[in-house]
Amino acid sequence: MTHVVTEACIRCKYTDCVAVCPVDCFHEGPNFLVIDPEACIDCGVCIPECPVEAIVEAAELPPVQAEYLEINSRLAKAWPVIAASQEPLADADEWAERTGKRPLLDESVPQAA
Repeated sequence: MTHVVTEACIRCKYTDCVAVCPVDCFHEGPNFLVIDPEACIDCGVCIPECPVEAIVEAAELPPVQAEYLEINSRLAKAWPVIAASQEPLADADEWAERTGKRPLLDESVPQAA
């Protein structure tokens, strides 16, 4: 079993979850975080840390969010690990309560510095 970052994270990217993860299973994209299902140990410590409730157990993933299991798995292979908390996106609070954000997910791979 694994945990999944869902649509609520898009355009927010709060990283409170990253700070508590004992195995560094989070990966960072331009406007979204994902969980690597191969690295996640299903401890659940990240769930209560997310201020927008974007993290759920895979078994409890609502059908309308089912695609996020595949999205997390695929993008975790392409995006770099994020191992420390950082500031959310500048306008995160404006996006925190919005729904229907899937078209805004930026799946591009960050360029190495």
